[in-house]
Amino acid sequence: MRKINFVTGELYHIMNRGVDKRIIFDNKEDVERFFLCLNELNTSNVTFGIKEIKRNNKFQHSVLEKIKDDDDKLVDFIGYNVLPNHFHFILRQRSEAGISKFLHKIQMAYTKYYNAKNTRSGGLFQGAFRAEHVDSNEYLLHLSAYVNLNHLLHVKFQHSVLETSSSIGQYIGDSNGIIKCDTGIILDQFESKNGYEKFMMDTLEDIRKRKVMLKELENDDINLINS
Repeated sequence: MRKINFVTGELYHIMNRGVDKRIIFDNKEDVERFFLCLNELNTSNVTFGIKEIKRNNKFQHSVLEKIKDDDDKLVDFIGYNVLPNHFHFILRQRSEAGISKFLHKIQMAYTKYYNAKNTRSGGLFQGAFRAEHVDSNEYLLHLSAYVNLNHLLHVKFQHSVLETSSSIGQYIGDSNGIIKCDTGIILDQFESKNGYEKFMMDTLEDIRKRKVMLKELENDDINLINS
């Protein structure tokens, strides 16, 4: 994890993946379980929901219907994308050390579930997590496109049943999402959802072009070394 001082009210890009790049969400049930952790453990109450998280092996919609005081939340979600071997969040910290507390709780709870289900032991995630401060509006806009469409940047996951585990439906569709996001900070800057969708697709194309260019430069460097 990069050393970073999290400031309440600021936005951050949070990422993590499976240890040794392993798959950590094997099926839809695993993703639903992870979302259950995201909902139930987003609270400053250290013990709230943990017993239920451990007790219920399957996703329980009734659990998600509990109403928690917004003032008690550790973080706000701006966007998210969960793929088979990693996840991306855009979070706003709500309270002191809120992001660190939240990530520790959800990764611990999910690891316990996954290890029990698969009869394994040890860490599941690659370290604590990675974080980058979202320090400009331009970065926020491009990051939102990157996170919402992240599954389209990974060819092997494009047709996965998990590819819909993204906040994109809240931005360009009518979905409320399992994890409700504060989409206004992004959408209020566009005339319509269609305008934002076009921005996302243009951004995605730019990202793909940069990836191709970097790959070509890497190959040129290798050829130069071997010549």
